Parts: sequence; structure tokens; C-alpha cells
Amino acid sequence: MIHAFAPRFRRPLAVLLCAQLLLTACGATEPPAVADGPVRWPTPAPDSRTQATLAVPNFEAPSATGCARPIQTHETPGLQRNAQFEGHALRERHALADTATPPDALRKPSRAEAAGALAASPAPIAEAPPAASVMPSPAAPASPRIAIQPPAQAPRPASEPVTAGMVDDNADFGEYLAFRGRTQVVHRERDISARYLLQVRDARGAVVPDAEVAVQAANGAAMWARTDAGGRVWLHPNAFDKARSEVYEVTVRKNGRQSTAFLQRGQKNAVDVVLPGKPGAAPARARLDLVFLIDATGSMDDEIAKLKTTLRTIADQVARLPSRPDTCFGLVAYRDRTDDFLVRRHDFTNDLNAFQGVLDALRAAGGGDYPEAMNEALNETVHKLSWRGSGTTRLVVLLADAPPHLDYGGPQYDDDMVAALGKGIKVFSVGASGLDQQGEYIQRQIAQYTGGRFVFLTYKEAANPASGPGTQTVHDVGNYSVQTLDKLIVRLVSEELGKLPADG
Repeated sequence: MIHAFAPRFRRPLAVLLCAQLLLTACGATEPPAVADGPVRWPTPAPDSRTQATLAVPNFEAPSATGCARPIQTHETPGLQRNAQFEGHALRERHALADTATPPDALRKPSRAEAAGALAASPAPIAEAPPAASVMPSPAAPASPRIAIQPPAQAPRPASEPVTAGMVDDNADFGEYLAFRGRTQVVHRERDISARYLLQVRDARGAVVPDAEVAVQAANGAAMWARTDAGGRVWLHPNAFDKARSEVYEVTVRKNGRQSTAFLQRGQKNAVDVVLPGKPGAAPARARLDLVFLIDATGSMDDEIAKLKTTLRTIADQVARLPSRPDTCFGLVAYRDRTDDFLVRRHDFTNDLNAFQGVLDALRAAGGGDYPEAMNEALNETVHKLSWRGSGTTRLVVLLADAPPHLDYGGPQYDDDMVAALGKGIKVFSVGASGLDQQGEYIQRQIAQYTGGRFVFLTYKEAANPASGPGTQTVHDVGNYSVQTLDKLIVRLVSEELGKLPADG
């Protein structure tokens, strides 16, 4: 059940205020201890899409018990297959091109098709600015963005590897803030300039993965999260509390155990919480929910083809990791409103042959304009897949070469990255060839906030994907190493599962 009432505190408001006074007046270096009392866990309120005064997204805690099931597919049709929107589809097409333009000219071409049309490539199309609710970077006002299609290129040989680099924006946070400051693109703003690390351990000193976290201010602002496999989570108070309260109550719970600490701004950069009592029984094997969230428009044919050929290798290598994970696979593909489908999701299964089958059936097609339906796809990934409950490591590999449409209304990626953190879902964003600065900015936003990393394809010549695998990139990154994409995905999974405590 999704509850729809405002957050409530575990203790009276006066306790928080008194704690703040003690911290300020006495110059205390540690937050005061508060005795356990009657507990009421705060519940997420309706999100900003349904009530303009609230900015906390609804979400249900992960609760599925397994994934031993046949493939279950759900498709949200695009306008081409939705008769009630035929008139709207026609108006959208007219906005993209002259009414005499053949329909095939309105979709995003594959790289093979683009290579044959290199000499006749049209000039870039200037897009109108997004809706007013979309916020620019603080240092500059929003301005119209030029939508540039990926450069025309010949298809790469099927046997040729796809190389990629990676940056961890949480590990090099100062450089990430500098990147945000110098990159002026339209995006959905969440202020992450203030950041604190929460570390949760048990009485033995072992890390506590997948613990539920609630962070509350006296003014009612609140956020929710789950610790990762290493018992850690990054907290960004400015992202949910515009009033910038001085003190927050941080409550952690798992398997009936609960503990509380206080976070005061500027006091220190980390908060340590110890869960009392005996830890619950850990799963016999590590549990991994792994989702591939893929832009399936026409320009993504090479990346999709390579994933098809390497999926089994990825799965086999993950299965041989020391933690021997019990893995569930999910697939969410998306295109755009003017295509035959908007989002097509395949719920979790442990049947690798069946999963390979649905991936093999996926084709890159459609697209039209440059932005795609990433917002809608991320929303379905976070809210509508059957994520398993306590003790699961939940990862998403987002593979895309374009930013989301920020002018559609409906789901927005920042609401759903906040909800992903609340459900313990990490997103590893993979920037494919042709991803522009806006796409890079948004993909890095999602990865950093959820605790993931930004991955980007690399080439022999940075601006020419047809040049083949290499170490160069057009993205604003530094200090990265390069591997094949499949090995990099396995490495990311391995590093996550390697954080788990030895007994689980």
C-alpha cells in the first residue's frame, strides 16, 4: 500500500529543537544521545506531480520474494499505436517537420542509414526552450539548446569490442561540483552542494546493508534512503530541505532494530549509526537484482547488438563472483511518444535463456527528435518492477545516447532518482555515442545521487565513433581507465557485492 500522509516524527518537535540548542550553546562535538521511545516511522507523502506543495515522491518498499517466473512483459504504447491520440501525433509531427515530409524521415536513423546519408545531412534543428518548471544551472539562465544528431558513421563489425571509461563523482566530489558549475544546460535542479556520508554498522562493527534510513528536519522536510552493500549512503539535505535547517534527526532501522543519531550542518562530514541487538539472518547467497534500462531508438543499434552478444558472458562472470549471487534480470526499453511503443518493460526473471530471448527480440528503431522518453522509463523501472525485499543489491545499467524530454510533463527523472535512493536502487549511467552535454549532465546527476557511477563509451578518435575502440571521449571527464563495456559492467557489480559483510 502507498500511504499518502505527511511525515511524522519519532519524537516531539521540542526534542529536535532542544538538541539543536545544546549543540549550538555548548559547542558539543557529538550529537546528544536520545533514549529510545515510542516509534512511528515517517511515511513518504505524495510527490510533486500530484501535489504542488510537496516534493517527496511516493514509493513502495521493495518486497518481492523471488523471480523464478516466466517473462512478464508490459508495454506502454506510443502514439503510432494509440488511436485516441492520432490528432495529437499529427500535430507533433508537424512541429518536427513539414507535413509533406515522409514518416520515415521523422525517426532517428540507425548509424548504417546515417552513413549512407552523410553528404545530405541536414543542418542542426534548434529546439524551443523546455517548460518553465525545468531549471537551468544556477550560474546561467536557460537558453534554447541545439539538438545535434550523432555523426554519420558506418556500422562497426560485430566482433569489435566496445570500450568504455568510468568516473565516480562521489569519490571526486569537488571535480563533480566544478563540472556542474561550468556546464550550463537545462535540467531539473536538485541541490547536492551540501553532502554527508551515513555509515551504518551493527554492534560487532560489521556493515549493515539495505538498512532503511529516514532523515527529518523540524520543519517537516524529510528524505528516505537505503544503505548500499557497504552500509553507506550519501545524504544531501539541500535537495529536500530548501529552508536549510541546522539539525536533522537520522533514524535507521532493519529487521526490527532501530537507532537514531543527529546530523548538524557543518559539524562533520559523516554520521555513524550503530544498530543495537543481534543482526537478522543473512541470505544464504548474495541477492542481486540487475536491470538493463535501454534507449531503443534508431541510433542505438550498435550498443544494443553488442549487449545481445555479451549478455551471457556478463551473466556467467557475475555468477562466478565470490559471493555467488542469486541474480534476477530485468529489461526496460524505451523510445518516444511518436513511436510504436513508449516503454516496454520485462519484469525480473532468473531464466537467463528467456531473458536472452527478449533481449534478442529488441530492435533499435524510431526516435524522431533528439530527446527520448527516459523520464517515463526510469519511472517504470523504479516503481513498477518487482524489486526484491530486504538484503538485495539493486542495480540499474542505463544505456542511452540522448537526454530525456523535459517538456512532456508527467514523470520527471529527479523525482525518480530520489525515489530510487529511497528504495536502495543504484543507477550506473552509460553514455553512448552522440550523447550531448545536457545528456551527460543528467546522466551524471542520476548516477551521483543514487550512489552509482557515470560510464561513457570511448573511441580511437573522441568525436568519431566509427574510428573504433580506443581511449578517447568527448565528455568532460578526467583520470579514468578504459575497459571493454562488458568487463566494466562485471567490475561494477563485483565491487558492489564485494562490500557485503562476510556472512551475507
